[in-house]
Amino acid sequence: MTDQAQALPKALHGWIILDKPLGLGSTQAVSAVKRALREAGCAKVKVGHGGTLDPLATGVLPVALGEATKLAGRMLDASKIYDFTICFGTQTDSLDLEGQVIATSDVRPTLAQVEAVLPRFTGPIEQVPPAFSALKVDGKRAYDLARAGEEVTLATRAVTIHALDIRGSVPGDAGLESVTLSAFVSKGTYIRSLARDIAAALGTVGHVTMLRRTKAGPFTLEQAISLDKLAEIAKARSLEDLCLPIRTALDDIPALALGPEQARLLRHGQFLSGVAVLDGLHLALLDEMPVALVECLSGTVKVERGFNL
Repeated sequence: MTDQAQALPKALHGWIILDKPLGLGSTQAVSAVKRALREAGCAKVKVGHGGTLDPLATGVLPVALGEATKLAGRMLDASKIYDFTICFGTQTDSLDLEGQVIATSDVRPTLAQVEAVLPRFTGPIEQVPPAFSALKVDGKRAYDLARAGEEVTLATRAVTIHALDIRGSVPGDAGLESVTLSAFVSKGTYIRSLARDIAAALGTVGHVTMLRRTKAGPFTLEQAISLDKLAEIAKARSLEDLCLPIRTALDDIPALALGPEQARLLRHGQFLSGVAVLDGLHLALLDEMPVALVECLSGTVKVERGFNL
């Protein structure tokens, strides 16, 4: 290897999992990763996140680097787990701490009442997204319309709550002041709407005072690092040790081992035929190097997403 080749900055392709702090938007978190890449002397690559977290939410934010950005859409579709706290007695227009109080109630549920109502919100359910959401209405963001004082009507959507469990509660004089739940949910689920609807089913009102994502797809808090730790590792120029491989986002996808000629054909956008492989999505690999995400059908292998590695 020449001295010039050794001096070229390394391009990272994979995932950095952030424990997003309170008050920071997802786009700002992506900017922090870009700064860390520059600080570490890495080559410039595309950077994107795999699922928005509101500024008032914390926790797992997968950030895709380089060729991993081709899988960001799959992360948006992944199931996620959230811990969240419902404060009973007040409802805000944003359904969280950010908004203005629009309704109050003296009713406070008991722990037994909360336990009894949760099965109604487990499994396939219908929910109306919050007016303060990024969904578009007539080409405009719902939250922009809501903040301007306009009435926002959003369509009901079908989501799935795979599991809903009580994590803790704060008792008051007349019942619970708040309850903390853990929800394992499908894509498209709004936790603020879930909290609103649970409170309504208990004969009161409520809003979310804490929201923390503990898992997004295969990524968990155990893999997540703080922004301070990210900056520290970047200064030490060891971001490569932190970057998880592309294939960690595809732990539910079976692997398909390729020969060199098969890999060459797929890299040129061609298909393979007569391959002994089960139908469905596979991660095609050449010596553990991801080549493409492929769709296999009746022995024919076609590229869904190619990786330029």
